[in-house]
Amino acid sequence: MSLTPLEIASGLVFGLGPSERLPTAKEAGTPLEALERAILPALKRPPCLVSFSGGRDSSTILAVAVRLARRQGLELPIPATNRFPVVGQSDDVEWQERVVVQLGLTEWIRTDSTSELDSVGPVAGRVLRRHGLLWPFNAHFYAPLLQEAFGGSLLTGIGGDEALGRPRWARAAAVLSRRAHVRPREVMAVGLTASPFAVRRSAHSTREPVLLPWLRPEAQGEVWARWVADTASEPLRFADRFAWWRRLRYVRLGIEGLRRIASDLLVDVRHPFADAAFASALAAVPPDARNHGRSVAMRELFDDALPPELMQRCTRSHFDVVFWNEHSRDLAARWAGEGTDDELVDIEALRREWEAPHPDARTFMLLQQIALNAKPAIEGELEQAAASA
Repeated sequence: MSLTPLEIASGLVFGLGPSERLPTAKEAGTPLEALERAILPALKRPPCLVSFSGGRDSSTILAVAVRLARRQGLELPIPATNRFPVVGQSDDVEWQERVVVQLGLTEWIRTDSTSELDSVGPVAGRVLRRHGLLWPFNAHFYAPLLQEAFGGSLLTGIGGDEALGRPRWARAAAVLSRRAHVRPREVMAVGLTASPFAVRRSAHSTREPVLLPWLRPEAQGEVWARWVADTASEPLRFADRFAWWRRLRYVRLGIEGLRRIASDLLVDVRHPFADAAFASALAAVPPDARNHGRSVAMRELFDDALPPELMQRCTRSHFDVVFWNEHSRDLAARWAGEGTDDELVDIEALRREWEAPHPDARTFMLLQQIALNAKPAIEGELEQAAASA
C-alpha cells in the first residue's frame, strides 16, 4: 500500500482495504485473554519495551504485560518514553511516575529530545531516505524506542482509540435496540443511522465541509467526498465495527510503516489493541458492558490492571511543536514553491499556513515530500543532520 498524491497533499488517508475473517468469539476468549495472547510473543523476545506515555492505552498495555510476565516467569517489560522538555510535560511525568511506581518497575528508558524528532530533522531524515514517505508523518517518533529495543520487541498502544472509544452511533444503536428511549431532537439522527449507506453518504455530503485552505478547491472537494464515504461506511452493528476499522487504510498504513522501520533493527513490533482476536473478543462483549463510555469499559474489561483514577484519565499531550521545530521552520522559510503537486496544492496558501505560529500538522507530510524532492544542497543538509544524530 502506498500513499496517493491527494493523501500526501491533505495529510489524510482514505478508504478500506480487503475484508478479513476475524477469529470466532470462542477462539478469541475474553478481551483480557485475547490481549494477553497478543502480548505474550513480545515478552518471549526480550528485551521487550513498551512505548509508554502515561496515557490510558500505553499504561494498560504496560500493566497487563507486567502482570503476564510475572505470572509466566518471563523478563519484565521495560517502559520506554520519549520526553520533550520544550513542551513542558510536568503533568505527563507525574502520571508516568505513578504508573511505574504502582507496577513496581525499576527499569525505565527515557530519551530526551529537543529538535531531533522534527518532521525533517535527523531522525526523520534517516527514515525518509530509507523508506520514503510513511503514514503518519510522525512514524519516526518510534525510531529512538526501536533502537533501544534492538533485536527484541516493542509493544504499542496503537488501536486503543478505535477499539475502546465510543462509536459515533452508540446512542442511536441503543435507541434502535430499545435499550434507550429516543429524545425528540434525536429522531432524525437515529433515522439516519439506520438508513442505507447511500442515504447516509448523501446526508453527510450536505454538511459544511472541513476546509484545508492549502488545497485547491477541486482537491478540497475530493477530500470531502472521500471523508464522507468513509464516515458513512461505518457499520451500525457493534460486532461489525471491529472488522470495519481494521480495514481502514490509515490503520493498515500506520501499522505497516512501523513494521518497516522496526525490521531494520530486527525488532518485532506489536499492537495488542489492534490484534484480530482482541477485536473479535470486544465484538462479543454484551451491549450493556460496552456503551457506558471508555473509562467504564476499560474498568470492566481489565479489572484491576490499574487504579481507577489512571483508567479514567482522558487528557493527552500534543507534540506538534516537537515536529515543527528548527529544521521544519528553516526549510519552510527557504522553500521557493518546488517539490509539490501544484494541481492539488495552492502554493501561496501553503506558504501562509507555514508562516503561522502553529501550522496545521496535516501539512507536515508535504514538507517531508519537499525535503525528499529538494535540490541537492538541501538533500545534503538532510543527510548531514541524520549522520550527526
